[in-house]
Amino acid sequence: MAHVRFTKSTLERYPIPAGNRVFVYDRQTPSLALMVTRTGHRSFYLCQRVNGRPEKIHIGPFPEWTVEQARRRAAELRGDIAKGINPAERKRTARAGMTLGELFERYIERAKLEHRTWAEHQRRYDTHLSVWKGRKLSQISREDVAKLHTKIGRDAPYEANRTLALLSAMFNKAAKNYGFEGVNPCRGVDRFGEEKRDRFLLPDELKRFFGALNADATEPLMRDFYSIALLTGARRGNVQAMRWDELDLSRAEWRIPASKSKNRKAMLICLPPRAVEILRERHKDNEEKPKAKRSEFVFPSYGASGHVVDARQAWADIIGRAKLKNLRMHDLRRTLASWAAMTGASLHVVGKALGHRDPNTTAVYARLTNEPVREAVNTAATAMLTAGGVLPAQGADNGKA
Repeated sequence: MAHVRFTKSTLERYPIPAGNRVFVYDRQTPSLALMVTRTGHRSFYLCQRVNGRPEKIHIGPFPEWTVEQARRRAAELRGDIAKGINPAERKRTARAGMTLGELFERYIERAKLEHRTWAEHQRRYDTHLSVWKGRKLSQISREDVAKLHTKIGRDAPYEANRTLALLSAMFNKAAKNYGFEGVNPCRGVDRFGEEKRDRFLLPDELKRFFGALNADATEPLMRDFYSIALLTGARRGNVQAMRWDELDLSRAEWRIPASKSKNRKAMLICLPPRAVEILRERHKDNEEKPKAKRSEFVFPSYGASGHVVDARQAWADIIGRAKLKNLRMHDLRRTLASWAAMTGASLHVVGKALGHRDPNTTAVYARLTNEPVREAVNTAATAMLTAGGVLPAQGADNGKA
């Protein structure tokens, strides 16, 4: 390989090769080369191994690109490579025109490593976005996205907003890593307004819920699953993936490792007596099975994950029998927290039980019911009226003091 110090005059005078082409390298900038063809055409390239594979990444023609411009661009490309980005692959993908399906395959592969909620991404893509899997990214317009968002939002505005957020994140990833140079079609699409949910089970609703949960029509696996979800207030994904080695039933404790916790910190959940009873019974049933059929999961299934993943149909059946409206699975978590707050637990304790890092997240439970507010107002009013002589002091003998 020939190496010279690149200058305009040196590159203009570099001889035309006898063969089809030749590469000459800059002494100053690593891997920067000038390709000269037998027709006299000259172009700058970055010639470097990327992930063990030799790549020739086109920079631009000479002399339209100056030596200094080529050196700066070579430095930028080397920076991308250092970050794990393959500029050559990005250009090849951009030329070929990546489809939404191809983009999602790459997106979900990374999401499985970084996001505990990747299964939700997969579900939303399968349900709402897979109809576009064969479309080139450049063929998806803002109008297309707005129509889809509106269609989903007619019945499920929250789901529509989350789907829009997923699609936007995918396009951002395509622009950052895969050479997509178009406009993100999600920009400018108005989200639906969302209200903070404060739904939880009230006393009469709890009776109907437990009645439906313990009915003969409810599969025992699902009965126990939803009972544990309610009694622990744990997130659905954690209950689904609960393992026997995370439980210490003698101490009534469940340790969720940091790798499975939303805030990336290990959690210790205290198990109430009824939850321990349910788990002991399930453990007994598991141990009585042949060794080959025992499961490491408390709520096993025959799917790829080995544990319960999709419990939506069972949930719909239970709340249907209980005649409960507007109740989601996540509201079981909110129910435990709400009853803890109503029965005197401080918000700090409630937050710790739920694994909240932000106190503002827990603050919602202070306003879920008017009863604590009513009691506080009544107590304050009584104290003021007593101090003002309107009401007799507590313990006074009806005016005989």
